[in-house]
Amino acid sequence: MNSLVRDKGYKKLLADIAILYSNARSVLVQTYWEIGQRIVEQEQSGSDKPEYGSFLIEQLSADLTEEFGEGFL
Repeated sequence: MNSLVRDKGYKKLLADIAILYSNARSVLVQTYWEIGQRIVEQEQSGSDKPEYGSFLIEQLSADLTEEFGEGFL
């Protein structure tokens, strides 16, 4: 077994990174949830269903891609 793997400092580093990774994933999930909620609120404009033919998602995709790059298609 590699001596680094048995080192307490290494094990703590590994555990700390796992916690940071988990926290980052939680923040991403919360962020995506809030983005989705705001999109639905905007698209539905207070009604139970979105307006038929609304192109909000397509426009958001184009604008966000232009602003931040790929990943919003």
